[in-house]
Amino acid sequence: MKMTVAQAIVEIMCKEGIKTAFGIPGAAINPVYKYMEHAPIEHFTMRHEEACVHAADGYQRAKHEIALAICSAGPGATNFVTGLYTAFIDSMPVLCVVGQANTGQLGQEPFQCVDMPDIVKTVTKKAWCVMKAEDLPAIMNEAFYLMREGRPGPVLVELPLDVQKAELDFDIDSYVPREVPVPGPDMDRIKQAVQMIKESKAPVLIMGGGCLIDGCTDQVVKLAEMLQIPVVTTYQAKGGIPEDHPLNAGHVGIQVGQPIGNRVFLDSDLVIGIGNRFSDRHTGDLKTYCEGRRFIHINIEPSQIGMVFEPELGIVSDAGLAVQALITEVEAAGLGPVNPARAEAIPALREELARRMDYDCSPIMPHRVFQEVNEAFDDETYFTVGCGITQIWSGQLQTINKAGKYLPSGGAGTLGYEVPAAFGVKVAQPGCHSVTLVGDFGLTFMGEEIAVASAFKKPIIIVVVNNAYLGLIRQNQSGYGFEYAVDMPYNQDGTIDYVKLGEAYGCVAERVFSPDGLKDALVRAKASTESSGRCYLIDAICVKLQACDMGLSIANIKSWAPEV
Repeated sequence: MKMTVAQAIVEIMCKEGIKTAFGIPGAAINPVYKYMEHAPIEHFTMRHEEACVHAADGYQRAKHEIALAICSAGPGATNFVTGLYTAFIDSMPVLCVVGQANTGQLGQEPFQCVDMPDIVKTVTKKAWCVMKAEDLPAIMNEAFYLMREGRPGPVLVELPLDVQKAELDFDIDSYVPREVPVPGPDMDRIKQAVQMIKESKAPVLIMGGGCLIDGCTDQVVKLAEMLQIPVVTTYQAKGGIPEDHPLNAGHVGIQVGQPIGNRVFLDSDLVIGIGNRFSDRHTGDLKTYCEGRRFIHINIEPSQIGMVFEPELGIVSDAGLAVQALITEVEAAGLGPVNPARAEAIPALREELARRMDYDCSPIMPHRVFQEVNEAFDDETYFTVGCGITQIWSGQLQTINKAGKYLPSGGAGTLGYEVPAAFGVKVAQPGCHSVTLVGDFGLTFMGEEIAVASAFKKPIIIVVVNNAYLGLIRQNQSGYGFEYAVDMPYNQDGTIDYVKLGEAYGCVAERVFSPDGLKDALVRAKASTESSGRCYLIDAICVKLQACDMGLSIANIKSWAPEV
């Protein structure tokens, strides 16, 4: 039957499972919006195009379901780039659709015309400009396949205005979504891995973010329990093993790492990395990280194996299938606990090396903010966090007991991700609290999306860790022996009023100065969002010059926390 490209793309999106869209309509995309109006797709009009992608990203992380980010051409489309990068580096599939000028105008520099596929080619799995109406079904079929295949990630489809209005012969019943193969491991390599475990005296498992994406965290824990091997997590896998599990040895890393994680890792002779990337903030100095250890690296993406350093054994596989194969082979080999005495010591070591959080001072120590947050919310709460010193304290100090509840911008470290992602989470999981922890500076990146959450009655809770500084940058500058352009006293002295800002965006908002004040505010925030449907913003006034623990090597992390 005859239909326009605009109608066809909406019908295809529905058949592929798109139920939710975050977008901003515009002249260059309105033909598609004509058919969106009556489609079974819930649309949320955002306040900034970048936020459209972050919200779709947060929705995906919370629901494991692809959402649509859609906007017009030119500067609207280019605003998608940061969101695409954020989703791409963290392996999140997001469908991005943008408008474009008419095909006959391309190359003539018309109004709001920019080559988006060329711009985003390094931050998407693939991007297309649909130049002919009849090409649309095949392009969309490939787009949905690529988003889900292998290492997931975002794609972008650009639609020239005349192509949107052009007709093609298309019957949605003839459109068949492609099956996505799930690669399993080479069993000879699995046997080799089990032999390496058998030969080791102090192995450790790294649970990476890929384990959360694949939904195999319970299997990883089962494998660890069979072998009595400690589990360390990457930042993206925070929550993949309960905090008080006897084998949970925390994070490894030079910033968001934890003392126990670094200690256990350094004491290991074999590292089994599953679904991780060996990113620089995890490894720090590679000589320290690698020396004296053998490595097994399991990843679904072949290019990841050997990207940072060459492991002794690489296994290209879906994480869940690889872990199940390891479990089967361990059972077949009759391999029992490895170094049980080491495993038994982990709970006591975890308690011994825990960072202090119970500071009573006013203004509030940032550490105490996270203690109060830990105590205020249950294990079903979702958290988003972006970048900077607030993200580092969050990674170091927050207690997360369930996989997929802690949703940070990991690889990109994007200021501005926090609020729209929290909104996307609330759309995906309306029955749970969605909380974002953000610095006073970070709040002004995409903070306008609080108004969207308010307008649609999807209440989020915003906790502002207000230290009136670009804290992480100040700390970095101190290493060079200077401090410049990083102090923001006006964020605490009333010149900039975040309570009024929150109220202007539809929040109930308050400012707190003490731990007890924060504790009470969090109680009010939970009750208010549950009963009123309004967002809640807490401006927590914190110690200005407190630095965070970090270093260049996991063997040399400097603690800046006061002892008293």
